[in-house]
Amino acid sequence: MKIAFARAQHLRHGINASEWFAQTSNYSAQQTNSYTDDADIALMAQLGFDNVRVSIDAAPLTRSFFGKDDSNFIGRLDHAVDQMLAKGMAVQIDIHPESDYKRRVSSTGDGVDRFVMLWSKLAAHYADHNPDLIFYEIMNEPEEHDPYRWAGVQARAAAAIREVAPKNTIIATGPNWSSIADLLTQQPLPDGNVIYNFHFYEPHEFTHQGAGWGSTWWIYTHDIPYPASEDSMRKSLAEVPDAANRYALEHYWLDHWDAHRIRLQIDAAAAWGKEHNVPLICNEFGAYRRVADPASRMNWIRDVRTALEADGIGWTMWDYRGGFGVVWKEDGQPAKVDPAVAEALGLRR
Repeated sequence: MKIAFARAQHLRHGINASEWFAQTSNYSAQQTNSYTDDADIALMAQLGFDNVRVSIDAAPLTRSFFGKDDSNFIGRLDHAVDQMLAKGMAVQIDIHPESDYKRRVSSTGDGVDRFVMLWSKLAAHYADHNPDLIFYEIMNEPEEHDPYRWAGVQARAAAAIREVAPKNTIIATGPNWSSIADLLTQQPLPDGNVIYNFHFYEPHEFTHQGAGWGSTWWIYTHDIPYPASEDSMRKSLAEVPDAANRYALEHYWLDHWDAHRIRLQIDAAAAWGKEHNVPLICNEFGAYRRVADPASRMNWIRDVRTALEADGIGWTMWDYRGGFGVVWKEDGQPAKVDPAVAEALGLRR
């Protein structure tokens, strides 16, 4: 148990490298080499991030280990990981599958077997790297609605990792979308070298305003204030055409989302960690920036970050250059840091 707490200190202030080796349909060398490059990795370290969560799609991983892959996907992934380690940053190796892959794991024994075999290969692949800095995250947001089934799948994957990588720290999570409520359904694994993870996007009405996924009506909303009052919400409520959806958005301010509310939510996760004597990390939190009021977005990021730090929980923000980003970047061009986000995260610039 002590080693997991010690290694959690390498995961204090992190960033998600998203839409690079996962969450895209294009894993060509041209795409991955230009989307996030060595200069970006250097900038992550320069900003003060001490770890990077590297999302990796299960499909190209499977082709690389069990099929035919002429694209050198693994070689390019290795280069990114090695660059991060060279800059002194820890790396969270995160299997980040598409929903169809998760459904096969959730609904078939064959899907579980293939997932476990994939982890055996991936964990062995990085087992010769520094175990203080390479972390294995079992699965991003499993989308498994049965917490007991997920507990069994997670235990099998953890055992497979441990068999080939006895020294590395594992990152485990709850079912569904890895929320705090999902984490609280779980009992710790019978393994003392595990960090437990949750994601925090509450309230989604604020963090996902303008998003084209999730609840269909989010796309209508923009400039939602945080914190909100009845007066400040009138304009936002008028943007939503359907009465039932307006009623749902009205609950955002009726529920009094502010720094105190966020702290109470995160305190619940911290209490679970203390009860079970295990370290925690929040390796996703962020607010979609396309149509958000910048000042409100910074208020929310700062409130979540400071609540996590007050409870001694490390964090990894979502994300580096995507829709929730800390930089602005075009493919193949130098990134431009958003100074307001860096300040809200308490980073050096």
